[in-house]
Amino acid sequence: MLRANNIITLNQSFILPSISYKISAILSCTSTKQTKIKNQVTKCTKTGHEARNTNTREVTNSTGFNNFVRENPNSDKFTVKNFHHIEFWCNDATNTARRFSWGLGMPIVSKSDLSTGNLTHASYLLTSGEVNFLFTAPYSPTITTNETTTAAIPTFSYTDCRNFTASHGLAVRAIAIEVEDAEIAFNVSVANGAKPSSPPVILGDSDVVLAEVKLYGDVVLRFISYNKNKNVTFLPLFEPVEKTSSFPELDYGIRSLDHAVGNVQKLAPAVEYMKLFTGFHEFAEFTAEDFKKIESGTNSVVLACNNENVLMSLNEPVYGTKSKSNIQTYLEHNEGAGVHHLALATEDIFRTLKEMRKRSGVGGFEFMLAPPPTYYRNLKKRVGDVLSDEHIKECEELGILVDRDDQGTLLQIFTKPVGDRPTVFIEIIQRIGCMVKDDEGKLQQKSGCGGFGKGNYVELFKSIEEYVKTLEA
Repeated sequence: MLRANNIITLNQSFILPSISYKISAILSCTSTKQTKIKNQVTKCTKTGHEARNTNTREVTNSTGFNNFVRENPNSDKFTVKNFHHIEFWCNDATNTARRFSWGLGMPIVSKSDLSTGNLTHASYLLTSGEVNFLFTAPYSPTITTNETTTAAIPTFSYTDCRNFTASHGLAVRAIAIEVEDAEIAFNVSVANGAKPSSPPVILGDSDVVLAEVKLYGDVVLRFISYNKNKNVTFLPLFEPVEKTSSFPELDYGIRSLDHAVGNVQKLAPAVEYMKLFTGFHEFAEFTAEDFKKIESGTNSVVLACNNENVLMSLNEPVYGTKSKSNIQTYLEHNEGAGVHHLALATEDIFRTLKEMRKRSGVGGFEFMLAPPPTYYRNLKKRVGDVLSDEHIKECEELGILVDRDDQGTLLQIFTKPVGDRPTVFIEIIQRIGCMVKDDEGKLQQKSGCGGFGKGNYVELFKSIEEYVKTLEA
């Protein structure tokens, strides 16, 4: 429920009262011995069923943002720690990784490629704070044989990768989360309806266990767990890059992956599928009724694990509106469901944006159109107790959107799609407020503080719709 974060530099004394809700005892579905997996599956299946029965609100009867009641039933079916990494599949990992490194201020820190003995795929890891982006592309299958296993990612498939990039272009293949036990997480998930993608695989000298289940479209949910005496920083078979191959001091202030958002054709079955095998609870939701002022719309649900360090949102398009939903545009260009965007939290959004905008025209990322001046003239009334006049001026200069809920304040901005297709993009955010002390007396920030930009959806959808129009002949 609490997320570690750097101390916010804006008006530290401002802390909104949080929504009060009771936290029940954590339903731990983790066994210390792998011989107990069978019993664990049975226990978690029963516990998850009981937890679901306590929630009388059906996802098909979404109530919308204004009437949503947040509660944490602690219903996870296996112990989830945090996001581990995001893997993109592409056709050229070298140049894609370098572009993201330059555009986001994330140095390339590790690699697995020909130089490390990997004849199957090239993979490069970018890191900033707790954010790990992995870019993977296939080598020709003619340089290896079926008897040779050199892949650092054991679930990698040349055929699947080629088909994936042909259908989706540059896109996210895997959302990886660190769990207490990947084998238990996989078996419990499959027992509760998850579609298996790869059974548990032991990596290195039993340092890491990796397993995968299907999430939505061609995206997989990857489970990663380490043994207690782990001696790897990421995954075995990855080696540090030479200092001349990257710029280790590159840092624009990005510190964590706040949430990952997926687009699907039908929201209700996708949400139910994820909730059934993970036990994740509904953290927030939005419906078309919340966005009456725009020409298109979406229905959305945010799911969270027990500690709420992992937030995953799902969107579906709304039909029958004046303009085609940008979610539908995504689904058409992506040829199905997939990851819509990744929200990266920064410790100082002004510094991050200044650095990123410097590089927009020289290999970095461009941003969606900024809202009109009237938007910023109204900001003082909305958030003048949080942001100074100077901060509001900087928001206008950089095109930053500002929203707030009953807990805190959210600053956010969106890049244009990062590839050729109008599909996946990046969100840069900073959350302000909701600072509380943990059991050790350290300041922590509650997950989702300030909401998910519901108050900015009008401006966001307008900017996306305008961007899509520029792509039409």
